[in-house]
Amino acid sequence: MDIQQQVKEIKQSFRQMMDGSIAQSMRNKGVNYKLNWGATLPRLKEKADGIGKNYDLAIALWKENVRECKILATMIMPPDEVLPEVIDIWMEQITTQEIAEQAAFNLFQYLPYAADKAYTWMASEKELYQLCGFHILCRLFMNGQEPNERGINEFVDQAIAALQGDSLPVKKAAMASVQRFAELGLVYERIAKSALKQTNLEFL
Repeated sequence: MDIQQQVKEIKQSFRQMMDGSIAQSMRNKGVNYKLNWGATLPRLKEKADGIGKNYDLAIALWKENVRECKILATMIMPPDEVLPEVIDIWMEQITTQEIAEQAAFNLFQYLPYAADKAYTWMASEKELYQLCGFHILCRLFMNGQEPNERGINEFVDQAIAALQGDSLPVKKAAMASVQRFAELGLVYERIAKSALKQTNLEFL
């Protein structure tokens, strides 16, 4: 079966996953996709598991301005095959918090160059880039990946800036990553507490 035929069949399968209340709730919150079936994430994960990793199909699905296609693309893209340039294009095309978070959790955290992207995006002036950056680092810290000295300094500076910023989603992501950073060990915990003191915040 060719890729376009696969895309067509996948899009048709979303009708069976349709949840109008979820789609309506998103619209009410101002989240607008050209097409949104309101499919739940577990249903999409099930679909992705059935398809398996597929680079060409992921590229084709991402091009569709359909919520479910975008999320599915992040789930089936093989992280070891996708070039940084392609990830940069995807990041540029992300317009909603949901897709940013799904991309970070399903794909970006597994990239061989995940940390590089995270530090670059965390320092961006764009909210969704910052969001992805902190989400990636949160996952890397959770998995025990320790930053080097330069990484620590960059992370702390950006986290403080984010926690003092105006974006609530970015603040939440930054706080979560600071907490995971602190769990890396006693030295990290001291650094995190010292950073939070500067923002008049404490661990939850």
